[in-house]
Amino acid sequence: MVNSDSVSDHLIAARDIRKNFDNAGARIEILKDLYFNLDIGETIAVVGASGIGKSTLLHILGTLDRPDSGNLFFKGDDVFLFDNDKLARFRNEFVGFVFQFHHLLPEFSAIENTMMPALIKGLSKDNSSKAAEEILVRVGLRDRLFYRVGKLSGGEQQRVALARALILRPAILFADEPTGNLDKKNSEQVHELLLELNKELRMALVVVTHNLKLASCMSQSLTIINGKLVKTR
Repeated sequence: MVNSDSVSDHLIAARDIRKNFDNAGARIEILKDLYFNLDIGETIAVVGASGIGKSTLLHILGTLDRPDSGNLFFKGDDVFLFDNDKLARFRNEFVGFVFQFHHLLPEFSAIENTMMPALIKGLSKDNSSKAAEEILVRVGLRDRLFYRVGKLSGGEQQRVALARALILRPAILFADEPTGNLDKKNSEQVHELLLELNKELRMALVVVTHNLKLASCMSQSLTIINGKLVKTR
């Protein structure tokens, strides 16, 4: 998974990724000569203490942030060579995100929030609504389609966020502490959903988590040591 074979062999291949930050004039290396491979349908947990670069890595792999140097290939194409518009279209079509804080619009309904990536892609309102309804039903929110998300429970809100991330059936789902704000029952339900949808949609799944039970459900577990990925399991 972290070896340096051909980039065309993998869904995603990161090569020689470096990322530094400045802290009061001091240069801090977060990621250094980092290699990463991800294959279709693979599930990976990134674990470890806060501040080691887990979220930074996730943001780079999901093209929300750019590395200082290095390459990120998707099916053999270096996506950081795309201009900003093409990169945004790539992210919208092929990548889904779920975060600890769901970033939903509380005054909009569950279905309106879920529709947004489809509308951004250019799908009609009717097709976007149908796709949103289908995925919301799949995540267990059949009776909450038209509820404003501000009226939903925390677990329901995270399901809406998951539905929004999956409405376009992305090749990869990146989840950053997806159950960090949920109680044990809701956390376990979201864990089950993630694994079920990984199999149903054949989407690759990369999860940053402190939840060891969730990490144990992934096919591999990694951490970051001295800026590089190291297997923990």
